Formats: sequence, C-alpha cells, structure tokens
Amino acid sequence: MSRAALLVLADGRFPAGGHAHSGGAEAAVKAGRISGAASLEDFCRGRLNTAGLVSAALAAAAALGVGPALLDSAADARTPSPALRVAARRLGRQLMRAARATWPSAELDALARAFPKGAHQPVVLGLAARAAGLGPEDAAYCSAYESVSGPATATVRLLSLDPFDATGVLARLAPELDVVARAAADAARHVVDGGVDALPSASAPLLEISAQAHAAWAVRLFAS
Repeated sequence: MSRAALLVLADGRFPAGGHAHSGGAEAAVKAGRISGAASLEDFCRGRLNTAGLVSAALAAAAALGVGPALLDSAADARTPSPALRVAARRLGRQLMRAARATWPSAELDALARAFPKGAHQPVVLGLAARAAGLGPEDAAYCSAYESVSGPATATVRLLSLDPFDATGVLARLAPELDVVARAAADAARHVVDGGVDALPSASAPLLEISAQAHAAWAVRLFAS
C-alpha cells in the first residue's frame, strides 16, 4: 500500500468535479446561516457528523469490498432529497472517470458498466481507494475530509472569506474528523457480517430541504 495515493485522492486538484459543488454552503450563505468563520465552523461540524459520517462509512465499506450495488442502494435510502441524489451520482460519474484513468481496475470498470449515469460518489470513492491500494480508514478519512473542505472552499468564493480563516476552520475540526473517520471505518467492518443496516443513517434534514430549494434557483455559483 502506498499512503501517498491518499494524498492524490484527497487533493482538491484531483479532477473529480468537487470544485463545482458547495456541499450546501451556497444555500446556507444565502439564508444567513453562514456569515463568517464561526458560523462556517458550526455548519461544517454539523455536516461532518451527519452526511459526512454516512458518506465516510459508505466509502469505507466499498474499500473493504462490500458489493457496490448494495451500497449504492443504501446510499439512496439515506439521501431523501432527489437533488442530492442527482448531485451524488453526477459527482460519482466524474470521479469514476478520474479514478479509472489514474488507477485502472476491473472493479471500477464493472461499476461503470452497471451505473452508466453514475453511482453515488462515496461508493465510487471507496472503490477508487481500493484500486489505489488503500484501506477502509483511508477511504473514510478522504470522504470525511471532503465533507467539510468543499463547503470551506466554496465559502471563500461566496463570502470572500479570508482563505486563512477557512483553513483554520478545517484545522480546528481535525480532531472531530479523526473521530468520525474511525467510527465510519468501524461501522463498515460491521457491514461485512451484518449487512448494510450496520451503516450509520445520521440525518441532516435542513441540508436536504435546502438542496431542493437550491436546485430550483435560476442563478447559482455551484451545482449543489
């Protein structure tokens, strides 16, 4: 295993399409729920412990070799918002293109054939990590980090927030990210024996509701 592969996969410059998505930050900024570094930190903390935990566990389970079609169905069940399901599959399709070019894999090829319009992004992420020789903890860390780095980066554009302040938010969340990634990897190991019901199903209703409203905006900077 090359741990350096994790740096490639988690790099914001990896062409996986994440730059076009704000992780709900755009809607939160418009609603006044994010107005600066402190409220960004609150938003990211909530996202990390709900949607971030679920995504990290899905990615870890895929990295362990749990059936991706089963995990994709589990992701659907944990994503009530049609807009977020569309966004997750769009991101999964883009990540699939990048991952297959970077770490050719029969498992990635099979998933691409099974889901030509895109599987859920965390499932693709887990298989990409597996193809790169990474383990479930690595996949969980990458997914959990993405759940907060996306909104932080987007807020720099949306509010002209000082990038140093946004990075400080991510640094302060690092200990909680450790906890979430470990919990996600532990849950994924239970999936191997206990099925997908062992996956977390933490809910973030306001993210879901805001995503539906955001999808109907006539003008927006980000796709989600």
